[in-house]
Amino acid sequence: MSTVDSRAVGRGALAGLLLIVPLTALRAVLDHDVAHFDRSGWVPLFAIALFLAYVIAGVIAGRRTPDAPLSNGLLAGIGAFLLWLPLRVLIWAARGESQGLFSGSGPVFTAPQLFGQLLFAAIFGLIGGLIGARQTRATRSVESPLDT
Repeated sequence: MSTVDSRAVGRGALAGLLLIVPLTALRAVLDHDVAHFDRSGWVPLFAIALFLAYVIAGVIAGRRTPDAPLSNGLLAGIGAFLLWLPLRVLIWAARGESQGLFSGSGPVFTAPQLFGQLLFAAIFGLIGGLIGARQTRATRSVESPLDT
């Protein structure tokens, strides 16, 4: 029977958030300092780093729940993304940016961007859950090889 462990999901999501926040801050600094940042080689690097943050969130949740690693990893990845959203809104409000949050020219959020990020968070969190479960199983088999 598959179960969701809210503590494992919460820990994974928090770990993911703790990686996403400095990535976001570093990206903002570079965006300000690098000319034509959106067309530079930094963008794919930050995308990969963000995907790894979701994987790590999933690994942490998957390690703690080897019986249901995929669902817990998926939820941890989504949780990390959902925890980041209010922080992004606060950053937008504190900066007093002229662009709209959801509308206007160049809004902070668009529906396709949110959906895409949610999908990436789910997929990479799920992959992380699988990796975490395999690590746990490998550790258990090394610790007690005759019990398998």
